[in-house]
Amino acid sequence: MQVTHQLELFPGCTVILLLFKDVKNAGDLRKKAIEGCIEGALLNPSMVVDPFQILVATNKAVYQYKLGKMKTRALSSEIIFSLSPTNNISEAFKKFGISDRDTAVLFVLVGDEKNICDPDKIISQVEGQQVPLEELTKMTDMNKVKKMYKITPQEEKIGTLLDGIICRMSTKDVV
Repeated sequence: MQVTHQLELFPGCTVILLLFKDVKNAGDLRKKAIEGCIEGALLNPSMVVDPFQILVATNKAVYQYKLGKMKTRALSSEIIFSLSPTNNISEAFKKFGISDRDTAVLFVLVGDEKNICDPDKIISQVEGQQVPLEELTKMTDMNKVKKMYKITPQEEKIGTLLDGIICRMSTKDVV
C-alpha cells in the first residue's frame, strides 16, 4: 500500500508515501517526529490534493538541502514548509503538519544510497489502518485547500486546482 517514487533531478533519492486513517496516536507520532525518532514528514492529508503536490514539495526540499539553504532545521520540516504558499514556517506546520487530535496521517519518507528508508519501522508505530494512497482524495478538504492557496473560481476555469497549488508553492520564494 505504500507508493515509492524516484526524484528525477536527484537519482538515487527515493520518496515513500504512506497513508493512514483512524489513527489513535497522532500526538505520540508528532512528538516522536519532533524528537527526531521518526525520520519523515507527517502531513495532514486534508490539505493535500494529489501526491504530485507532495513530490514537488519534496523535490524542492531536497534541492534546498543539497544547496545547504534550507529555511528549517530538518529535511522533513522543509517538506512541510515547501507545501505552504507563504514564508511563515509556524503557519506551515499548523496547516500542513499533524496535530495531536488528527485521525489521518500521510507520511513522507525520503531516502538515498546512504539513508535507506524503512517503512515497516513507521507502520509498526502507527495505531491506525494503512490505506491505499488512492484514498487521499476522500480525505482532502477542498474548501480549506482553496482558502489556504487563495484559489479563485476564475482560476479554476482556466486550469486545475492542482495547477494553482503547484504554481503558488513554486513561486513563493520569488514573490
